[in-house]
Amino acid sequence: MRQISLRAPGKINWTLDIMGRRPDGYHEVRMLMQSVDLYDEITIMAGGTGITVVSDFEGMPLDERNTAWKAAALLMDMAGASEGVKISINKRIPMAAGMAGGSADAAGVLVGLNELWGLGLNVSQLEAIGLEVGADVPFCIAGGTAIAEGIGEMLTRLEPIEGIWLVVVKPPFGVSTAEVYKAFRMDKNNRHNDTEDIYQKLKAGDFKGLAATGLSNALEQVTVSMHPEIAAIKEELLSLGAAVSLMTGSGPAVYGVFEDQAAARFAQDHMKKTYFQTYLTRTRGKGIELI
Repeated sequence: MRQISLRAPGKINWTLDIMGRRPDGYHEVRMLMQSVDLYDEITIMAGGTGITVVSDFEGMPLDERNTAWKAAALLMDMAGASEGVKISINKRIPMAAGMAGGSADAAGVLVGLNELWGLGLNVSQLEAIGLEVGADVPFCIAGGTAIAEGIGEMLTRLEPIEGIWLVVVKPPFGVSTAEVYKAFRMDKNNRHNDTEDIYQKLKAGDFKGLAATGLSNALEQVTVSMHPEIAAIKEELLSLGAAVSLMTGSGPAVYGVFEDQAAARFAQDHMKKTYFQTYLTRTRGKGIELI
């Protein structure tokens, strides 16, 4: 069997604003998205028939509900591929956390099969296919730093923000993105981020300015109302020296931004006493990476 291996990084949201609701029921968003150095490792083997997904993570669906499976099926159909694929996922991005772990896996499969089968699809073509799997898949393909609009598929790539130290805490529960969006109230959506100003502060490493400006996630109020523990995690990260702290995506994962590795490691050690899924990571400048 021919095979290829890739790293598929997760993401955080520096900002998440909801601009309105579309006639089809989806919400219009404006987000500043960022790849982080916390990734799943994916190995794809071509040969045999059908699609097989295996993982080291217990509880992950391995059938057509799996985003990697869906991505493979779409590309196989589009390419008219006659051979099957086996997809092995070494899971490191926490699931149901707001970090696009499933979208990253789908993006990895699209990039990997494009390479393995020699399809010659460019990034824009892969993004269009990825959008059929999920709104975060297009961003996850090239990754880095980008402003995402529409339902998340309209991407403005920016010079990447690299090397900022983060502590990510995933509490011991997941949330449904669909349920969070369903509970969101536009009439309570009274704050929007100055996305461009926040980006410039992050690029300059202006953590004091960032703290003064603050970051906001329009979905945080909804998820915190369901799980108040999220607010407590934010406060604890701030008390441990984070310049800012925010829930990512629809949650429940929360991150804190730290000025250096030593400060971040101290906070990680403290938070890990309570939350097993506590990660020390940093921002990275690209998405899917061939190993």
